[in-house]
Amino acid sequence: MRRLMGLVVIAVVGLVASAGWAASCFEVMEEVQTRISWQVWNADGWAANPVVVEAVLAQNAKGPIPGMDNAKWKTVPESDAIVQGFIKNEAAKFLKAEMANTDGICTGAFLNAAQGEKVAFSDKTGSYIHKGSAKFDVPFAGGKNWQGKPELDDSGKVYEIQISVPVLSNGKPIGVLVVELDGTKLEALSKK
Repeated sequence: MRRLMGLVVIAVVGLVASAGWAASCFEVMEEVQTRISWQVWNADGWAANPVVVEAVLAQNAKGPIPGMDNAKWKTVPESDAIVQGFIKNEAAKFLKAEMANTDGICTGAFLNAAQGEKVAFSDKTGSYIHKGSAKFDVPFAGGKNWQGKPELDDSGKVYEIQISVPVLSNGKPIGVLVVELDGTKLEALSKK
């Protein structure tokens, strides 16, 4: 986040120092946002896939795992059958296959049902239920896409940007797809 936000600060300072240099910084930021917008469009297509829609509808019919909350979720190891079920189901396989076609720009994805609980994911998420967070609430309640701020990933070396889109059935939100983007890679591609 500091690095991407730093570009904004540098660009603003650059306006005072050199209009030409500032213009090139703004072009990089604009190009990064254009690439993010394309990934949002891409995620909309994934969310509309029948495999995704059917998985969300099936989860909505079941509801969250009884007794599972975010605190308990953190104690469940990735090797657990519950977690593996989310990683290996058809919706997760579909998402991983689509992510593989993004040249490493999409680094993760997770699918939420109507109560914010998980349906599928590429890797175990930090939370089981995302209801109450903007990444879930904005697409689910308003049917609008959402974009988070750049944040350092767990390695501390890569900036990650999360985007989310509603999963729709008959034009109404039934769930939410969240996709994680490699902001560092997007920035590097924008400078070429």
